[in-house]
Amino acid sequence: MVKYGILVISHGSRSADWVRLVDEAVDAVQLPDGVPIYSSFLEIVEGRLIQDGITHLESLGCTDLVVVPLFVSSGSTHIDEISYALGVKDAPLLPTDMEPFEIRARVHMADPMDDDAEVAEILQGKVSPLSEDPPREILLLVGHGSIEKGFHLQWRRVLEGLAVRIQALGGYAEADYAMLLPDQTAFKMRLWKKQRPDCRVIVAPVFLSEGYFTREVIPERLAGWEYRYNGAAMLPHPGISRWIERRALSYINFEMNG
Repeated sequence: MVKYGILVISHGSRSADWVRLVDEAVDAVQLPDGVPIYSSFLEIVEGRLIQDGITHLESLGCTDLVVVPLFVSSGSTHIDEISYALGVKDAPLLPTDMEPFEIRARVHMADPMDDDAEVAEILQGKVSPLSEDPPREILLLVGHGSIEKGFHLQWRRVLEGLAVRIQALGGYAEADYAMLLPDQTAFKMRLWKKQRPDCRVIVAPVFLSEGYFTREVIPERLAGWEYRYNGAAMLPHPGISRWIERRALSYINFEMNG
């Protein structure tokens, strides 16, 4: 008999608030009776790591684990190494210290957040308080990014997709993106100041939760430029819980009906 369990994986942080916000989002997920869910972390949060989650769900009798990676982009190298360690792929694209997990259950790997329509709505909701006159504003999404070629292209696809969606939602004159890795922020600010000097730039961080990158790195990279920014990451927001639900339930329903 098949018994599903949901394993949510996020990065982890030394910040108790960061971990709390993720846990609250996972706790608010609504699943059918008898489907357990576990919030695990790639690193740092001892006792709550991925193997801990696997072991816990298997102890409840789960034969199938739907893994929901709570990561912003498929361009994250962590998705590659986690997929390998879970046995979803035979080898990672990049070298990793991660060893294969001890796992008996079948693994069903869902996609990360990427340019999902609900993610775009969450980001628009976070940045909308900064907007006063959208037709005279440029939205600049700032994401972590990657210098690894294939992963860089994935990040570009995700950020471009989000920019298109959020421009339509907010009615901005333009919507663009910049990665922190490699650093594209100054180039993009210079570009838009030259091309649309009549527009104000609004900067939106494409990060799951607030922390070092949203509070320090992005402001440092944008020092000297004029822009609006509130540093609001996606959490807290009820849409994150709904996104996890959709990822999990669509897979469970597909498997049960398939």
